[in-house]
Amino acid sequence: MAQVMAVINQKGGVGKSTTAVNLAASLGRCGKRVLVVDFDPQGNATSGFGIDKDALEYDIYDALMNSQPVKDAIVESKAEGVDVAPATIELAGAEIELVSVMARESVLRYVLEPVRDEYDYVFIDCPPSLGLLTVNALVAANTLLIPIQCEFYALEGLTKLLESMRMVKARLNPTLNVFGVLMTMHDVRTTLSRQVIEEVREYFGAKVFESVIPRNVKLSEAPSHGLPVCQYAPTSKGALAYDALAQEVIGRG
Repeated sequence: MAQVMAVINQKGGVGKSTTAVNLAASLGRCGKRVLVVDFDPQGNATSGFGIDKDALEYDIYDALMNSQPVKDAIVESKAEGVDVAPATIELAGAEIELVSVMARESVLRYVLEPVRDEYDYVFIDCPPSLGLLTVNALVAANTLLIPIQCEFYALEGLTKLLESMRMVKARLNPTLNVFGVLMTMHDVRTTLSRQVIEEVREYFGAKVFESVIPRNVKLSEAPSHGLPVCQYAPTSKGALAYDALAQEVIGRG
């Protein structure tokens, strides 16, 4: 059964979608079967794989709220070994609609159950909030991957995220744990980046990946071409960093 990993941080702009897309693509190149569930109404992971949202017959909202089998929503991406359950802006309504649903925190888990056996990894790209969509992701996942930006306020708000994780673990999902913490947007030229990495390593210990994702123009450009960076610029620093991260993820099991 797949390792189901929520890519999560309630802060926006820390590299969640970038990580979901590019780590999935790098794992696919290693022969792994990967599903990316775009669970953010902004749909950045969907765009990152070059999927035309207007051409979709179904998306993750239909599986979540309209009882459509998730298989009907899943599309094959351009990246080897990677499928996507895409999102559109419709998903924004689910945050409100889920309130009245029975077992509302567990809907995504039930939705994904029929396809979990078909993949080695399932990545849930979470929205930048701790609302009902994110709680659903925490209940559906067995581990968390937390991207943290190498900037001054990196650890701010993480206490709240970890509290939410502990609450979900105690009440709804006893298997939930932190799989890894990923430092993103690292600038080798600044002392601050180095200090933040040291601070995060002190806080999370061995949970922090050795691989660090650099600030890299190719990483920024790749989504506008609808491609993961390993296809858009395979020799770039960003692509090599995600390839190294993929090896670490495989090594951790």
